[in-house]
Amino acid sequence: MSTLEDFRRETRAWLEANCPQSMRTAMPDGELVWGGRTVEFKNEDQRLWFERMRDKGWFCPDWPAAYGGGGLSPEQNAVLESEMRRLRCRPPQINLGIWMLGPVVLEFGTEEQKRELLPPMARGEIRWCQGFSEPNAGSDLASLKTSAVDAGDHFVVNGTKIWTSYGDKSDWMYMLVRTNPDVPKQQGISLLVVDMTSPGIEARPIDLISGKSSFCQVFFDNVKVPKGQLIGPLNGGWTLAKALLQHERRAMSKFGEFSLPTHFDLLSIAGKYLPAQEASSPADVALRQRAYAMAMDEMAYSLTAQRMGEEARARKNVSGLMSIMKLVHSEQEKDKFEVLVDVLGHRALGWEGDAFEAQELALTKAWLGSFAQTIAGGSSEVQLNVIAKRVLELPEGNPASAGKQGK
Repeated sequence: MSTLEDFRRETRAWLEANCPQSMRTAMPDGELVWGGRTVEFKNEDQRLWFERMRDKGWFCPDWPAAYGGGGLSPEQNAVLESEMRRLRCRPPQINLGIWMLGPVVLEFGTEEQKRELLPPMARGEIRWCQGFSEPNAGSDLASLKTSAVDAGDHFVVNGTKIWTSYGDKSDWMYMLVRTNPDVPKQQGISLLVVDMTSPGIEARPIDLISGKSSFCQVFFDNVKVPKGQLIGPLNGGWTLAKALLQHERRAMSKFGEFSLPTHFDLLSIAGKYLPAQEASSPADVALRQRAYAMAMDEMAYSLTAQRMGEEARARKNVSGLMSIMKLVHSEQEKDKFEVLVDVLGHRALGWEGDAFEAQELALTKAWLGSFAQTIAGGSSEVQLNVIAKRVLELPEGNPASAGKQGK
């Protein structure tokens, strides 16, 4: 019977043999590989890495093999993640279904739903998007209005979702809908999965300041959704939504790992473009100190992420810690690009062409995009409220009454 160290040696050898060298570099946004019905590869190495990890079952290494996963134990999965970090392996694909919906289906779905939804997800054959926020239901998500009316063997869905990442390119959506308007708002919500090719669905891209249109507004006009696509109990979607949002915050904390340059690249850039120590002005010294501080923060974040993983494997509640990780990482990414722009000066201000051609120049789009990460997946302000309530257990109070008590 192999030990965990045997598994580490085998995993290290497999990754060394199967992960192409070009897939061991930091990844520009333009080279993300999204799973889906039509997968696009920029080069042959991307395709090889995608197919090898798919065939190994390591798109979802800790899912049961019966549903297309790798069947690894939590301890083995931790080893795989650490070995991929050691080699700086790129993720073979980006798939919101695997990161967010999949764990919820594993916990709450029927056996039929697991066998229907999970294997295609685990093979990277379906691209998923999330339909939660609405024009008047963002931070107060429970106020959503998009309705799903019982019509016998199906629901009829009407309404709109907004800030839907890549809604125009996705194959399926997991969405929250109101199935009972006559009860307290959290009690009348359900979770559906919907084929984006269904008649009556229209996705309209939303232009962003960074020049990208990753967000969409999606409209639903009498869309028929079979009853079998209801995940969990009718009107019980709020419990599933809270579980899914915790997975989302963990996923959002990962996105910065895929951006260029990393915190450690930042140190090399600072060394390359700032004057030597003996010729540095006080401003140059301050910039270099900021770069080192960012690297130290990233190391602290990485160690905390490992601790969170250990606590999750010990079945401890890490929901509050996930909110902390999402908050810290998105704010770190924003700060990182602020330092990079300051270090590079005019060199960072390019806009057209490949922003990461030299892995360091023309960072304007990435800098602007980093602000969006402090909003996506739950804004920093919302995360602070969650941390105050669930981690620090601070009491909810009326500011007016608090002021009176202080007099």
